Amino acid sequence: MTSQAQPRRETMTSVERMSAITRGDRPDRIPVLPFTGGFCASIVGYPIRSIYDDPEKSFWAQIWAQELLGYDGVPSFWYASYGGWEFGGEIRMPQSELDQAPVVTRFPAQTPEEVETLEIPDVETAGHLPLHIEFAEIQRQFGVPVMVPAWGPFTAAANIVGVDVLCRWMIRQPEVVHLLLSKVVAFAKKIIDYFVDRFRGHTLSGAGGCATSSNQLISPRQFEEFVLPHHSEVYGHLAGKGIEPVFCHICGERSKNLPFWAQVPFGERGILSFGEEVDLKRAVEIFGDKHIVAGNVETRLMAEGTWQDVYQQAKTCIDKAKYAPGGYVLMAGCDIPPSSPLYNIYALKKAVMDFGFYD
Repeated sequence: MTSQAQPRRETMTSVERMSAITRGDRPDRIPVLPFTGGFCASIVGYPIRSIYDDPEKSFWAQIWAQELLGYDGVPSFWYASYGGWEFGGEIRMPQSELDQAPVVTRFPAQTPEEVETLEIPDVETAGHLPLHIEFAEIQRQFGVPVMVPAWGPFTAAANIVGVDVLCRWMIRQPEVVHLLLSKVVAFAKKIIDYFVDRFRGHTLSGAGGCATSSNQLISPRQFEEFVLPHHSEVYGHLAGKGIEPVFCHICGERSKNLPFWAQVPFGERGILSFGEEVDLKRAVEIFGDKHIVAGNVETRLMAEGTWQDVYQQAKTCIDKAKYAPGGYVLMAGCDIPPSSPLYNIYALKKAVMDFGFYD
């Protein structure tokens, strides 16, 4: 490993750094947001499930992890299983150190007839949302921007009926998929409106993702038909409410879908996080003039690699995207496994301190 002979000094706080990059100004250095969820709980002695089912513990675990390891960002509250519990199904919270996040255990709809009878849930009582609202109140109390959940409708639909069923219906019964997606979009817009009304006068930011619509599962043609219009409607609604910045994690292999993602209205400056399967150079070419590109050290490497491996891959990411016109944030390619060693998180920060300062 090599590093600069003269260590650079930070001239901004984390809040100032993130404010600068979201305004379109150049910060003192590249921000580093490792992409931590259950990892935060594991290093402060809380059960992993507390990140998802105990808003107060979740908030403070994230604060303490950030203070311990010196990375940027603010506490957030979300998980990839949105939709299943909220529309009447069941989920299982993480039960052991091998569980990373909640998973759907009973899907609320398995037939076209059940899709037709699905009702739009009440925001204040549906599934995970009461916990999310409680977390948002803590964010408001401590002056942290309130995170408005912005689901990827296609992923939420998969959590309602199951990935296998959704993929089969796209081929055999596309009209059922569009009906399901329209209900998910209606609920997502209802959530956004609720948060805007409840937290009026407080700083809001949007956050979401869409894992199920990757090229590992669907084709570009299917993406254009089933994902693009519905995702655009949700994010257009966010933009119409003046919620910025919007963070969107675009998980998995996306190379063939990137031109479609470029059509999604992420507002004036979105933060677009990519899985390690996407080449950051191409992401910068497509999105970098307007949006902040984030990513994408390999997630497996964070758990199983040496700190030298993580440091070197982080340097490679920095070399590819440091001077993206819209800005760059160093992250892992997805949620860091709770078993990841502390020194691998530190390796991300070390790489930024050595190679991420702007002249």
